[in-house]
Amino acid sequence: MPYEPPPELAALSLAEIADLVSARKLPPLDKWSPQETGESHMHIAADGRWFHEGGEITRPAMVRAFASLLMRDADGRHWLVTPYQKLAITVEDAAFIAVDVRQEGDGLAFRLNTDDLVIAGPQNPIRVSGDRDTPAIHIAVRYGTEARLNRSTYAQLAEIALQNNALEVASLGQTFSLVPQ
Repeated sequence: MPYEPPPELAALSLAEIADLVSARKLPPLDKWSPQETGESHMHIAADGRWFHEGGEITRPAMVRAFASLLMRDADGRHWLVTPYQKLAITVEDAAFIAVDVRQEGDGLAFRLNTDDLVIAGPQNPIRVSGDRDTPAIHIAVRYGTEARLNRSTYAQLAEIALQNNALEVASLGQTFSLVPQ
């Protein structure tokens, strides 16, 4: 069956985005306990490109498939997890890149470089690091992984905050500061 990416965020309501998020079937990584661990020889660059043994993975379908198996443990290490293996993967910054954001009512929806959709809130908080001159904004995705907002998405989020005369945004009842602490 051919892959059909979700429509652009601007064409979707928050309810439609929530339906798409809940309908996505992802592997139950939290239920798997593989005994074999190893090295995947894979790397995710800060710009979101994926590499295996130094060569870039250019097929979006492969990146989406690998991304669905990705988790980050409490120590900050990233892993590709299957029922039988848990393979380490190096990540320069964040596993995903947020490439678009849309606000509707009390909701902020993000589209990732893997076509994943994430709605900020209690389950997917926004985190700011860095300093006032070079802030970095991330949103929690799943299984401990995060997406870093690219420059244009950061600018979109800043515009949303400034429309409310604040340096913070709200989504699903949660308020997130956009200023590094």
